[in-house]
Amino acid sequence: MRVATWNVNSVKQRVARLLPWLDQRRPDVLCLQETKLADEAFLGLLGEEFAARGYEIAAHGEVQWNGVAILSRVGLEDVTRGVAGAPGFPHPEARAVAATCGGVRVHSLYVPNGRVPDSDHYHYKLAWLAALREVVRTGPEHVLLCGDMNIAPTDADVFDPEAYVGQTHVTAPERAALAELQALGLHDVVRDRWPDQRVFTYWDYRAGMFHKDLGMRIDLVLASAAVAGRVHAAWVDRHARKGTGPSDHAPVIVDLDEAPDGDIGPVVPPPSAPAAKRGAVRLPQSR
Repeated sequence: MRVATWNVNSVKQRVARLLPWLDQRRPDVLCLQETKLADEAFLGLLGEEFAARGYEIAAHGEVQWNGVAILSRVGLEDVTRGVAGAPGFPHPEARAVAATCGGVRVHSLYVPNGRVPDSDHYHYKLAWLAALREVVRTGPEHVLLCGDMNIAPTDADVFDPEAYVGQTHVTAPERAALAELQALGLHDVVRDRWPDQRVFTYWDYRAGMFHKDLGMRIDLVLASAAVAGRVHAAWVDRHARKGTGPSDHAPVIVDLDEAPDGDIGPVVPPPSAPAAKRGAVRLPQSR
């Protein structure tokens, strides 16, 4: 079973990229984030295209912001929208949908950004993650958490830790919240498989960050031990971030039980540029 997750940053803007990618990579389960469409509009735009490719659809969206979905052609049962007990900002946002696909409980997640450390939105992010942890703690044994976690787990998951001082995504409380989630027995399958490799999933649109390979790894697949043991390949499809009209995120692909394309490495294709010298680059928002 091939499972993929992709923050498309507006599915309406990404149709010309998404459909050919589906035909090329052929995931059995695809988790989408930041769809930015209400459910009716999402199904009206792509429902027939997805159905023609054999996918059932579970969408949880809202007009203009957020939005998540799961596409599955290995079953789609017990759909749950939202995270029980999670706070809103001020109202609940469309940031999570879960379903059982091929015997695995799959969560498509778009964790709140946090905006600025110690802001109201930052504390909302931490409270939201605490509620998610409780849902996972009481859930089934076979589980996959897929999505944009908006947290780089360690300094190795950003191009230069010095560039992120004072920014969200890398603070100790955020990383602790993610670690507490993983402490339930979840494995970061990409990092477990490629512990020493330079792997990113997100690059800012500005300042040529993608072409310089100045990115972050914030899109994760976390698997329970029962599922992690089935992983035969785990990689970032960096090719999907290239070209015209891309999302600022690349898909993460995990192959369970077999690897149709082989165990091809952590990133496909390889990075465009070598690592920058530490301290040499500032984030676009810091300029």
